Amino acid sequence: MSDTLPSIAFIGAGSMGGAIVRGLVAGGIGVDGGIVVTNRTAARAASLTGLDGVTSVALEDQPNANAEAVAAARVVVLGVKPQLMPELLLELAPHVRDDAIVVTLAAGVPLSAYEVRLPGTSVVRAMPNTPSTVGRGVTGIAAGTHATADDVAIVRRLFETVGEVIEVDGDDGIDAISTISGSGPAYVYLFIEKLAEAARHRGFSDEDALLLAARTFSGATALLDAEGEPPAELRRRVTSPRGTTERAIAVLEDAGIGQVLRDATDAAFARAKELAGTIAAPPTEAIILKSSD
Repeated sequence: MSDTLPSIAFIGAGSMGGAIVRGLVAGGIGVDGGIVVTNRTAARAASLTGLDGVTSVALEDQPNANAEAVAAARVVVLGVKPQLMPELLLELAPHVRDDAIVVTLAAGVPLSAYEVRLPGTSVVRAMPNTPSTVGRGVTGIAAGTHATADDVAIVRRLFETVGEVIEVDGDDGIDAISTISGSGPAYVYLFIEKLAEAARHRGFSDEDALLLAARTFSGATALLDAEGEPPAELRRRVTSPRGTTERAIAVLEDAGIGQVLRDATDAAFARAKELAGTIAAPPTEAIILKSSD
């Protein structure tokens, strides 16, 4: 695929959207027609001002900026909070181009909620994770009813600027990946936190305990990437028969760590479905069709 992307509008660019914008710029990928980013405040807009090829606009200065940005863009990335999405879609619907690809970063808002408000529009749900802010993310993407293979390829290229991309099937796929890579950094931070506590229990200072725990994680994952071996094989190499690591691993296995993680991700998946149920389809009279402008 060409290393050039079509014109892009980011409607709401917090830390995640901002990371994607910076990834595009840093990657040197051409964007035909440029990138327009809108945020509510001038302070937020200022954080992206000066990036090559990026026009950053504050709604408090230009109230019609959302409509103008969407009308000019082939790819529209929606980065607002889930509870704000229904109102935003009603605002944008008259201005979305017929050839637009609408990409949503919002968790818990199903594809149907976009498609009923944007009839016939190509919609793709995306679930990036926070390591995307340092170019090491994993993003799940799921195509809506009207998204073509070419549309999905464009969205994939967009998110490849901040890490790896996995295509999944529909809302269930996005909700599932949210329980692993989406929430996963929090699981890792919790494990680092608890390993650091164990280090302090063994007499290390707070600073050294955190260094030991955090660098062990980052070093182990770097080795996993470098070796290309399954994690079970790398674990075997560390675990000498009748040694100290073997004894520690046995304690973790006896505590049911595998089942605990399955239970945790099941709980996250169930919560994702609960959240999706709170974004109901609008009544017919509330839908603003694209053809109404």
